[in-house]
Amino acid sequence: MHAVLIVEDDPGIQDVLRFLAEANDMQAYVASSFELAIQESKVNLPDLAIVDLGLPDGDGLQLISHLRSRRHIPVIVLSARSLDSQRRAAIAAGADEYMTKPFNVPELLAKMRALLVRHNPQSDPM
Repeated sequence: MHAVLIVEDDPGIQDVLRFLAEANDMQAYVASSFELAIQESKVNLPDLAIVDLGLPDGDGLQLISHLRSRRHIPVIVLSARSLDSQRRAAIAAGADEYMTKPFNVPELLAKMRALLVRHNPQSDPM
């Protein structure tokens, strides 16, 4: 079973993402802030992270850089920020994918599966 770290401060979006992960046989760990995300990533060693850039206590770009420096896991940014410069900054920080809110659930799931297969080729994505 793959573990997914969901870094999102909106409880409604947290619930949707948690349900999506769990309905597809993934263990979901949710963090609503930068600091909680750092703690969860150390304790639970996720296989994939979904990160919102607008966190109440830190910058999502710094979080992506931190996650990638400690362990090479795929990162999907899920953000309301839609400027090309913001997308480029997220990719430069280490994000593998960038999706804007509101998001297409089947597309997000397809990207999650693809990244899990690419980063864990010997394992079954779901």
